[in-house]
Amino acid sequence: MKNFNAGVYISQGSYKSFQPTLLNRKWVIDDMPVIALLSKADRNLGRLDMYSEYVDIDLFIQMHIAKEATQSSKIEGTQTNMEEAFLSKADVKAEKRDDWVEVQNYISAINETVNRLHALPFSTRLIKMAHRILLRSVRGQHKQPGDFRKSQNWIGGASLSDAVFIPPVHTEIANLMSDIEYFANAQDDNIPDLIKIALIHYQFETIHPFSDGNGRTGRLLITLYLVYKGILKRPILYLSDFFERHRMLYYDNLTRVRTHNDMVQWLKFFLTGIVETSQKGIETLDAIMQLKNSLEKQIDQMGKRSANARILTDYLYKKPVISATDAIRLINKTPQTAYNLIARLESEAILKEVTGAQRNKIYSFIPYIKIFETL
Repeated sequence: MKNFNAGVYISQGSYKSFQPTLLNRKWVIDDMPVIALLSKADRNLGRLDMYSEYVDIDLFIQMHIAKEATQSSKIEGTQTNMEEAFLSKADVKAEKRDDWVEVQNYISAINETVNRLHALPFSTRLIKMAHRILLRSVRGQHKQPGDFRKSQNWIGGASLSDAVFIPPVHTEIANLMSDIEYFANAQDDNIPDLIKIALIHYQFETIHPFSDGNGRTGRLLITLYLVYKGILKRPILYLSDFFERHRMLYYDNLTRVRTHNDMVQWLKFFLTGIVETSQKGIETLDAIMQLKNSLEKQIDQMGKRSANARILTDYLYKKPVISATDAIRLINKTPQTAYNLIARLESEAILKEVTGAQRNKIYSFIPYIKIFETL
């Protein structure tokens, strides 16, 4: 790493683009703090992955994806909270519907690409598929979704003349992305997988291969790669929350690689994110199990309403918002019985009405959502 050279600036006439060094080269990690962080990250990821064996992870995984989606989109300026992510489009305020669609696309992209890993390797084809889903019917939808850009882009500034960073020219993208694909799937290079995905994420953001949506796609690839390599059985680790909370450090560390050839600092930042996010994931799952045990005791005290309350709370762990209409359908009882049950759950601080409307009310599973918002 001491002799690492990030790349060179190449004159394109009126501006200079950055041409990154290919990933397929000999990597020697001789920095002990990086090695120590790598070991800690591996341990914490192993502990997090253990939960997919011992808890009913399907109850929680959509919440993790929804949090990742809202945090990843927040980095791009989208403002949708976790409750809104689970509403139907008709229930979202008109001015927030575009943001809502972006979050839904992120959820779809995670689910669809993870499922495709059974048939496809981690590849350019898979990356293009993720990008196509992310830009479906949202801003950027007219910027070649699923296709690499065919013109020069830039980061920061109003134009090429005052850009903060100018990625490589579009004619180099196919070769650079093929290099990522080969590097990701190489079996004989002895590079730890967490180091690989740190390098891949940096390289992807440096190439900026699409006309729009590079940030969302690059963050999604981290989780996708961890599942692909079998480090995680299920997609339950997401770094967007860490990147959002340390946004300036995230951008500064990516930039420092290019300006100072300092890949070591980027690896430290990335691995720290893996450690902290894994630990938060473990705390979240612990808190959810404690909540389930606590709610079971509360529900047991509800007498004849206990059975119906259990049906609703089981549903709420998968989708933490519910309408009165949904409640009636789920418990298959009269509307009045459902309204009385909702009122009881409100009095127990399990549900809270979030629309303020007189009709078509929607209720949020408050204690469950708070776990994800605070941890």
